[in-house]
Amino acid sequence: MTTSPQEQAPAQPQPQSPGGHPQRWLILGVICLAQLTVLLDNTILNVAIPSLTSELGAATSDIQWMINAYSLVQSGLLLTAGSAADRYGRKKMLAMGLALFGIGSLVAGLADSSGQLIAARAGMGVGGALLMTTTLAVAMQIFTPEEQPKAIGIWAAVNSLGFAAGPLIGGFMLDHFWWGAIFLINLPVAALALVAVVILVPESKNPQGDRPDLLGAVLSTIGMSALVFAIISGPEHGWTSGRVLASATVAVVVLAGFAYWESRIPYPMLDMHFFTNRRFTGAVAGAVLIAFGMGGSLFLLTQHMQFVLGYGPLEAGLRTAPLALMIVALNFTGVAAKWSGRLGTPFSIGLGMTAMAAGLVSIATLTEHGYPGTLLGLVLIGVGAAIASPAMAHAIMSAIPPEKAGVGAGINGTVAEFGQGLGVAVLGAVLNSRFAALVPVAAVSLPGALAEAGSEAERGRITDAFASGLETSQLVGAVAVLAGGVVAAALLRRAERAESA
Repeated sequence: MTTSPQEQAPAQPQPQSPGGHPQRWLILGVICLAQLTVLLDNTILNVAIPSLTSELGAATSDIQWMINAYSLVQSGLLLTAGSAADRYGRKKMLAMGLALFGIGSLVAGLADSSGQLIAARAGMGVGGALLMTTTLAVAMQIFTPEEQPKAIGIWAAVNSLGFAAGPLIGGFMLDHFWWGAIFLINLPVAALALVAVVILVPESKNPQGDRPDLLGAVLSTIGMSALVFAIISGPEHGWTSGRVLASATVAVVVLAGFAYWESRIPYPMLDMHFFTNRRFTGAVAGAVLIAFGMGGSLFLLTQHMQFVLGYGPLEAGLRTAPLALMIVALNFTGVAAKWSGRLGTPFSIGLGMTAMAAGLVSIATLTEHGYPGTLLGLVLIGVGAAIASPAMAHAIMSAIPPEKAGVGAGINGTVAEFGQGLGVAVLGAVLNSRFAALVPVAAVSLPGALAEAGSEAERGRITDAFASGLETSQLVGAVAVLAGGVVAAALLRRAERAESA
């Protein structure tokens, strides 16, 4: 029987000055710039779909792969990328991620066929996985425990800024340039961030020098990619289709094999003992459900604004921006970190996710009365996410040894990707089932149903049915977020009591 990592001599984290790294705030700005590069690309492509369809002659399946190739590769590689950063050096992997992302952006911007663009997006996903894991890991290394909540809050605010700014920047670029510009704009940002990383960011890695877990890396990559593919394919092909069932079966079998393998080897990539830590499991459960509710509900709200209310992509992006602006304001000013420090992690997460659930209820019940009800919901979600998201990220990272910070960041990114994908799939399925029940037409999508409508009265009935489905799905999301807050707060509270005892 092999010896678990807990039974070996524990690895010591790299020494750090009592006040943290002397240039830590400047370094945080650098890694946030690198993070922003990836996050903009996550959302900027959505507004370019009409241009890609006309100029590249891309079919619907091509468009889906242009979007999904990036998320599939990034999601599948997050744990492996985090493990590589811990072993070989977080600065090296951060620089490599920026270089790969920049090269992929160049190829994507100059692509003249759908196949080239899909391949370039997959390459960008490799760089994105390295960036998503190393930025948070570096932040944990250079700040003292007292400053980490504020630093993670700023890091989380940049995530929200990227989410909100992507459609706005994409809409502006497409109004003035050709579609390739949305990728080429990444080049100067990536180049500036790469130079700054080389000059400013200190190197850090696991001093124990764990042997590489190659089989674990392969299994985690295949398993997570299959799981995300099943979630992405479910709404389009049906949850009982052969494609979805086959990929889901592969995911379950491979991830079970991954868990068994990781529990048996002396140097696991992901230590299964982490899941016996109530702090860790509580934060992971909350992170999945906060991503589930926010990702799914905002995806549906964007459709409602464009298809029902008639807003263009840029106007819809502007009207959802208050959510991100609230997160940015509360985290950049340090207000959210101050509240969390006074309230404690369990109560902060419970309060934040309750506010998010209230925001979803507001969107579900008040949207029909105009934008003010939606604005109230977006503000409440923003306030809740500003408090809860950094607290959960800090809880995950603080429950993992410092020498495994890259793996911790990989777990944090993986649960966020999983929760968001699951939210879009499940809440989308709730919306579609409700819509199909109210609109007995051949086309189950809103654009298809509107195209078949023979009169304005019928079009109104169809949009009302879509709004009803939206309300139901948002309420389901609210229940999931509220339940996540209760579960996460309870587990974290029990963990704190056990630690104090």
